[in-house]
Amino acid sequence: MAKPNYIELGDGTRIPILYEDRATLAIDKPAGWLLVPAHWRQTSRNLQAAIESDLFTRAFWARARNLQFLRYVHRLDAETSGVLLMAKSHGALSVLSQMFEARAVEKRYLAVVRGRPAEPAWACRLPLASDPERPDSARVDPHGGKPAETVFRMIASRLDAKWGELTLLEARPLTGRTHQIRVHLAAGGNPVLGDTAYATAPNRSAPPEALPRARTQPGRTPARKSASPTAAARPLTMALRSVALAYTDPFTQRRVRIAAPWHEFVAGYGFAGVDFTL
Repeated sequence: MAKPNYIELGDGTRIPILYEDRATLAIDKPAGWLLVPAHWRQTSRNLQAAIESDLFTRAFWARARNLQFLRYVHRLDAETSGVLLMAKSHGALSVLSQMFEARAVEKRYLAVVRGRPAEPAWACRLPLASDPERPDSARVDPHGGKPAETVFRMIASRLDAKWGELTLLEARPLTGRTHQIRVHLAAGGNPVLGDTAYATAPNRSAPPEALPRARTQPGRTPARKSASPTAAARPLTMALRSVALAYTDPFTQRRVRIAAPWHEFVAGYGFAGVDFTL
């Protein structure tokens, strides 16, 4: 029986399969789907519940693989799209989860942010803690927060008629704190476009060495004007996408690298034709 290269949920949503082996299956998660336990029924956009419903009803994509179990190993925010690794058994889930906890997985994201960072590349090491005033959110906490580190690199910048200066960044989180990339970018004054939760002023409690330092004006590269002024005037979802995962398979010791398409994502925000290599 031929295996389809996608998951088809009960509502007709088709999710591309990016990678598969005996223990794992990686999908290109669409924006708008929550990753929460299947029993959490407060939304119809619960991806785990939708997948488990397909497993129960023996949907063709699952039946073709003889799948009895499939669960996310790590989480992506609801509005974040891209590479999501899933385990095909309880045993694989346990081993792969330990791999993420040990920081043995390389993660790469693309983000479009408001404004232009002061430096072309920098590392943010602001400690993060849960926000007691906002459930399921995080904040910078220099004293009681957990260590968090994200490495950023600027790829391109452009001017937009509605949003002003926009910048396309690569983000590599070295730790896995809740909303880490989003909080680190907002703390530096460059929130992710479309991120309503953290689109605030820079966190003034952040130690100066943790934020990108300003460059002198002569070294500043002018922002590229968009060929389409309205290309980024309509952020339907948050402009954050997981584009790659890499790790050493704990079962075979083989190096695994999983990539998601990114050209359509950047083009949607006016960055078509940028020079970026996964």
